[in-house]
Amino acid sequence: MRPAVMTFRAWTLGAMIAASTLLAAPQAAHAQAKPPIMVPVLLCPWGCGNTETETMLMNAMIRDGSPVTLLPQETPGYMYNVREMNNEKNWKTTVFGTEDAVLQLAMKWGGTPEMKEFIPAKLPVKFQLLYGDAWWGQGKFFVTFDPKIKTPADFKGKRIGLGLRGQSDWGVFARMILEHGYGITPDNADIRHLTPAALTQQLIDGAVDVAITPFATEPSLKEWMIPALVRQLEASPKPLLYISVTKEAMDKVNAKFGTTFLHVNLPAGTLPKQTGVLGSGVVRGFKAVHPSFSEEAAYHIIMAVAKHAPKMRDLHPLWKIWSPDLMLHGLSDENVHPGAKRAYVELGWWDKTKQFPPMTYPQ
Repeated sequence: MRPAVMTFRAWTLGAMIAASTLLAAPQAAHAQAKPPIMVPVLLCPWGCGNTETETMLMNAMIRDGSPVTLLPQETPGYMYNVREMNNEKNWKTTVFGTEDAVLQLAMKWGGTPEMKEFIPAKLPVKFQLLYGDAWWGQGKFFVTFDPKIKTPADFKGKRIGLGLRGQSDWGVFARMILEHGYGITPDNADIRHLTPAALTQQLIDGAVDVAITPFATEPSLKEWMIPALVRQLEASPKPLLYISVTKEAMDKVNAKFGTTFLHVNLPAGTLPKQTGVLGSGVVRGFKAVHPSFSEEAAYHIIMAVAKHAPKMRDLHPLWKIWSPDLMLHGLSDENVHPGAKRAYVELGWWDKTKQFPPMTYPQ
């Protein structure tokens, strides 16, 4: 973990230098102005998308003179983030990227035989949500070049390329769906945990028979983010084949773990070389905080996203899928941070939450 921590600190330092440089002139001109609240944001590895989009938001907030300054921080991923947020020193000051299933699993299933490989101990905090930022599909459908492989039930005895154990969608959720949805386990298949780049190349090279690949979307299912790894598979001369995960399989996982995975159907042509309807699970990504996090900071973060996101939709694919519905999907009176709710009420958006199934914690 030490190299990741070094990267984490380096990213923090870089963000702080950028923030202090950009703030120097306004502070000199307004010596008596209250200094902005500095808010570290735990994200994911560089290149995941969120590190770039949060840096864009940070710069927009600084230029706007916001009372809050975000400090985006690269981390090993969402499984790392939720464990890091078990540390009380982060509670009042830090925002973190996460997903509904990550919070649900950490609270009830950490340290259990089903999850100790990924989450060694329970993390019992009921974190609160600020806003939704993406619906992620990776790890909840599969791809292959082998026409004999039709469904995940055909994976027995096959070489399967999944993400790392510390990656929620790429590694953890894919294993959950395979085992508890289809009975595919390391005992009856050759499951290999690799980086996303490595598993993609191994599928192209024929070193694995089946693998996962990413997409992101939003509640209306009209905007789709097609990442570079999918384009890499598209460039292969081989016929790329998509393997659905059924709603029945997702329901089995939700029933067992108390998770709130959603199931969607992607129309033919949504992804490159996709010739038929593709069934996939999705997980809802969020920015979250501890209940003791500053109400004032939470309020200003939501107002900043609402103000700047529409102008950034043409600047990055993840901002393109932004909408008020995406921000609010899964939020409820029981799980939202009070400062965030105050902002949504002022914006006139809060009633939208009644249209969507909430993120709930397991009992």
